[in-house]
Amino acid sequence: MLQGTPILVLREGTEREKGKGAVSNNIAAAKAISDAVRTTLGPRGMDKMLVDGMGDITITNDGVTILKEIDVDHPAAKMLVEVAKTQDQQCGDGTTSAVVLAGELLKRAEDLLEQNVHPTVLSKGFSVAMKEAERILQDEIGVKVTPDDVATLTIVAHTAMNSKGVDGRDELAALAVKAVRDIVEKREGKNLADVSLIQVEKKAGGTITDTQLIDGLVLDKERGHPRMPKEIKNAKIVLLNSALEIKKTEFESKINIKSPTQIQGFLDEEEKTLRDMATKVKEVGANVVICQKGIDDLVLHFLAKSGIFAVKQVKESDMSKLARATGGRVVVGIKELTPKDLGSAAKVEERKIGDSNMTFVTGCNNPRSVSILIRGGTEHVVQEIERSLHDALKVVSATVEDGYVCPGGGATEMALAVRLRKFAPTVGGREQLAVEAFAQALEVIPWSLAENAGYDAINTIIELRQQHEAQNKNAGVNIENGKWLNAIERKIIEPLRVKQQAISSATEVANMVLRIDDVIASKKPAGGPSPGGDHGH
Repeated sequence: MLQGTPILVLREGTEREKGKGAVSNNIAAAKAISDAVRTTLGPRGMDKMLVDGMGDITITNDGVTILKEIDVDHPAAKMLVEVAKTQDQQCGDGTTSAVVLAGELLKRAEDLLEQNVHPTVLSKGFSVAMKEAERILQDEIGVKVTPDDVATLTIVAHTAMNSKGVDGRDELAALAVKAVRDIVEKREGKNLADVSLIQVEKKAGGTITDTQLIDGLVLDKERGHPRMPKEIKNAKIVLLNSALEIKKTEFESKINIKSPTQIQGFLDEEEKTLRDMATKVKEVGANVVICQKGIDDLVLHFLAKSGIFAVKQVKESDMSKLARATGGRVVVGIKELTPKDLGSAAKVEERKIGDSNMTFVTGCNNPRSVSILIRGGTEHVVQEIERSLHDALKVVSATVEDGYVCPGGGATEMALAVRLRKFAPTVGGREQLAVEAFAQALEVIPWSLAENAGYDAINTIIELRQQHEAQNKNAGVNIENGKWLNAIERKIIEPLRVKQQAISSATEVANMVLRIDDVIASKKPAGGPSPGGDHGH
């Protein structure tokens, strides 16, 4: 104020919320997002039906899919959506757990804030608890596993799909393990399994059991000419990323033709150029052409006459996968093509899948890129299978890369909670309260599993605490009777990375939300004409 005149620092219409009100508002938004997905957790979790603005329906209980589809407006809530996305990118599974844990951490923090514990003290305590939790996971809970342990990898894939409402999990888990093991590479003594090298195509129709793994690639493309052979055995494959067409000049040009003979000469030369392209392919010994760009109709005609199979307009990502699968090289221009550039496959054929034709490149020697063709009764079923398979592929690759697994069914979170409670007094000060709150927040996972299965969560938590106090670190929730079970013996196993990422992401976002004490939201003026045309009516 200056002599009674207000000084406006912020733009008119800006909303500002400070102090405890801002913190409470942010925590409430985060808890709302957490509660929205909490009922989907576990094998007995419920599904959500999401309807977008166009009326398209998605039915799923996949945490990240739900959060991506719903239109979140609150900035703090958007931060939790980011947690789910990060979890999905890094691990593929545990998205719901990460979001639920973040919401529970903030809920426990809110109780301490009301007791006048400062947010920075809570933030520091949570960070201390997170580091100790990561140490316990690595040193005490994690179990080593090798890429050759197919049985354990299959259990890991099956556990990831348990919460999804799809049938045929045994077959899908086996497919996921086989696909990941096919693409594993060893670099500098470490295993690398890049899931993006696994091509996933989906077609509605058939049943889930028709889903198959192909030791090569499936292209959602048909042959370029109806007279081309439908099947080529002992395929020698040309991979081109330039068009088999007459090139247009980079600059504007005109051709002046003064006599009819010149027209014919011009047409003959054009045909010769296109014929030469097809001849070049035949000369190098190729019988299959896969082109990233277009192929002229005349070139397709000449290729068909020579009995060569050709596919055009193939995606760049598919071209790189084909190069890995067939051992060929992607060539820039037809003139540079040599027999050394050719890839090979036992068979290239066109098959009718559902209502469209697809090209199968199969029987590749030592394929470093493979495909999975998903089939299912309806489009919604196929989409849910794809989401389940994505989770399975990611968790298997995470296990292969890291070489560690841990018990599922809430056993790991319960083991951490018990150990952190014992660790809390060694921290001392007010941070001890934050560490205890962190331990209590971890129990939300077994609590939710029991609750979603329809049992009394308090009784389940008491039983689990007793087991973990007695050093039974594998005791998890038994969703069949609400009591406890040995997760490892009952084949409920998860990658260690899923737990590590969920705990670190949830802690980081909780700390970030807690440290915000001022929310300044600028309001943009609405566009369009003012609504006062008819005296404001």
